[in-house]
Amino acid sequence: MSLLVVGLSHRSAPVSVLERASLSTDAKVKLLHDTLAAEPATESAVLATCNRIELYADVDKFHAGVAELSTLLAQHSGVALEELTPYLYVHYEDRAVHHLFSVACGLDSMVVGEGQILGQIKDALALGQELHTAGRLINDLFQQALRVGKRAHSETGIDRAGQSLVTFGLEQLAVRTPVAEWAAGKRALVIGAGSMSSLAAATLARVGVAEIVVANRTAERAERLAEILVASGTGVAAAAIPMAGVADELTRVDLVVSCTGATGLVLTADDVLAAVSWGAAPDPAPQSPAAGLEERGSAPDPAPQAPAGPDLAPAGLDLAPAVIARLVAAAQGGGRLTDAGAARTISAAVETDGCPVGPDGRSALTGVDANSLELHGTWADQGEAAAQRQPRKSARTHTDATAVRLALLDLAMPRDIDAAVHRIPGVRLVDIESLAEASADAPMAADVDAVRGIVAEEVAAFGAAQRAAHITPTVVALRAMAAEVVAMEVARLDGRVPDLDERQRAEVTQTVRRVVDKLLHAPTVRVKQLASEPGGAGYAEALRELFDLDPQTVASVSRADAADPMNDDDPGRAS
Repeated sequence: MSLLVVGLSHRSAPVSVLERASLSTDAKVKLLHDTLAAEPATESAVLATCNRIELYADVDKFHAGVAELSTLLAQHSGVALEELTPYLYVHYEDRAVHHLFSVACGLDSMVVGEGQILGQIKDALALGQELHTAGRLINDLFQQALRVGKRAHSETGIDRAGQSLVTFGLEQLAVRTPVAEWAAGKRALVIGAGSMSSLAAATLARVGVAEIVVANRTAERAERLAEILVASGTGVAAAAIPMAGVADELTRVDLVVSCTGATGLVLTADDVLAAVSWGAAPDPAPQSPAAGLEERGSAPDPAPQAPAGPDLAPAGLDLAPAVIARLVAAAQGGGRLTDAGAARTISAAVETDGCPVGPDGRSALTGVDANSLELHGTWADQGEAAAQRQPRKSARTHTDATAVRLALLDLAMPRDIDAAVHRIPGVRLVDIESLAEASADAPMAADVDAVRGIVAEEVAAFGAAQRAAHITPTVVALRAMAAEVVAMEVARLDGRVPDLDERQRAEVTQTVRRVVDKLLHAPTVRVKQLASEPGGAGYAEALRELFDLDPQTVASVSRADAADPMNDDDPGRAS
């Protein structure tokens, strides 16, 4: 076995690099074909998820294999090799097996213990089988990885060490509120109908959202997912809409989960801004901030006014008067701004240090373009620094998920939702990058140690089985040669002693065969034992040399063994 894996993951590379290095379905197909066409590789598989891209191959030369696989990854991912190289990792033989088994158990996942990786490993194996790039080694490896992952989840509490990415993302959106309480009665939009989107929809139904709308480029898949949700027994209402209807649906939902295979943005900052601003009439725009303050001050029951002058906008910020006017008009109640990853809260003293955005910010920002919104974001960041220097005076000092007008969960890689939406008041975004930051310090359950023990045990067993299987064709060829010698000698005896009757001839033949079998039994059993131990790969070659076995005969036995479906694990067991 000369198994080699070259890859990068959330542990070795920043999200920005992973995002650029993602592989489409067509890119995976081309990568597998090109890997097989490369001289060092005889079979291959690619595992590409939101958080990792790994290329597995059976190679006959280590250094040439590393160079070739690294080049192919760079070529098909679209990231230059010199930029990609610092983030690549390489595992060989038993270390490569250990790595995949750990991945299958969820030990290498962003959220430890999540089980969705098993479906992705199964998909990687299915693609390799469909394209005929997965040979005996890759088939054995991936099928065993699936079994090891299932064993880890059934024999340990690894599920308690972490949650699925969807559940973890919902917890980040809900902040300190229980997910079921936070989600109850909400209307959700799920964009995409693939495996992760389907999981998200099922999770949302389970935690108690009232309605789920599914949007997908292929209408049939969206309709099918909606039907499954309705039939799930959770009581959730579900319907499918075309992708063209997403903009309108954004104005009616409380929560969006997006995970598509799109290479560009599915939701831009302008899309989200338009949705949260929909239906809100803009306040009249005064000619100047002072005029705006005077106008607001003349209204009945005036609220405390936001500061003017130097405290109103940071130095160097040239905001359009209309934008300033709208922001000032919203300043009177104080407000909150959420920021993906950091979940920053801009809450200020009522009289002086408030963020110039109302509780939902929609009236103030109606009609504001994305560039102005970015300027407002910079202003809000400055305001946060000022707010941190002041004593907290209200309940808004605590992050409150209920104040969010629209919650967004982006599980796609590359991202589906523009990261700039975190600057829109009333919008909270959780994406892969913020999930990575949030899970970095997640507690590890004691069951993780038990899973590591299972992985170590299974790696040893797999290596032994592979080494034993490697020598089997040589042993079979040796026994075939011995049988041929017996047949030749019996035929020779018939020529020399033609008077033997059938009973006598059969007895002589049986005796010769027993002698040969007894002579070969101990050496062949022992050589299998030795070959299964680390460093035992040389015993097959020694056996071939000692008995002068024809390499072509051994190779033909290997091909016949690999082609025999009775020698393969049932593919259905990998499900």
